Amino acid sequence: MLLDDGFYPVLRVRDGGEWRLDMSQRYRHLLGRQVRVVGIRDDFDLLAVEEIGPA
Repeated sequence: MLLDDGFYPVLRVRDGGEWRLDMSQRYRHLLGRQVRVVGIRDDFDLLAVEEIGPA
C-alpha cells in the first residue's frame, strides 16, 4: 500500500516492511492503494522507482 510520509512516499509491504520511494512520477492518485513498483534498491530502505502503477 502506498502511503504519504513527508518527503518520500512509503510503500508498505505485506510482511510489514516499509520502503521509501525516490521517484519523479506523479503518485498522489495512488495513495492508499495497492501498487506495483519496479525499481532499484538505492539505500537501506530506499528504492529508485522506474515504474509505479496500480496492482
